[in-house]
Amino acid sequence: MRICRVLWLLGLIGLITAIWVVYDVLAKQTKMDTTQKLIWILVALSLWLIGAIIYYIIIKREHKYEETPEEIPSSYDEPSIY
Repeated sequence: MRICRVLWLLGLIGLITAIWVVYDVLAKQTKMDTTQKLIWILVALSLWLIGAIIYYIIIKREHKYEETPEEIPSSYDEPSIY
């Protein structure tokens, strides 16, 4: 009975991490090309928790494909001082 709970919990964690990878790839990795996005989505959906760990180590830890603060356009104009 305890093993079922542990496996259920691992499955839930795996599903949540796979969803996180898909969201991060689609929403935040603007510099990543479409082929790489598709590959990471397939890895996340097929390997779940292991895929998320691999994604974190290869992409997130090294900040690949993320925009630096200088590259992000400001959402408002700075007020000018007269």
